[in-house]
Amino acid sequence: MLNLTALSAEDAAHCPIRQVLSKVTGKWQMLILFALEDGALRFGALKRTIGDITQRVLTDNLRGLERDGYLTRTVEAGPPLAVFYTLTDIGRELMNLLKHLADWAARNHATIAARRAADGGEATGGTSS
Repeated sequence: MLNLTALSAEDAAHCPIRQVLSKVTGKWQMLILFALEDGALRFGALKRTIGDITQRVLTDNLRGLERDGYLTRTVEAGPPLAVFYTLTDIGRELMNLLKHLADWAARNHATIAARRAADGGEATGGTSS
């Protein structure tokens, strides 16, 4: 089993599972990586591809993914000025790994939804408190 125990904030700060996976396995980060799978996209195209993401949330997530090295931001002089986002090698490697998780989710969604519904929970993917 992986060592998941962090007995202090310092331990947690040095834990690769907490420090890396927590920044890339959120809904928006994964969707952004998947959207860039086939090549570079401009901000507006990314927003349209994802659909239900706000401009602010997309901007914040793109900055984080760029900061951590999963994608690059390229500005091409205009007019009009064009900003493109592209996966880096490490971003493509991560996206390929996450595709297995996405495939698993798609294969098992009906079973999971049925279990949630039988338990009185939300059947379509929301969380209950």
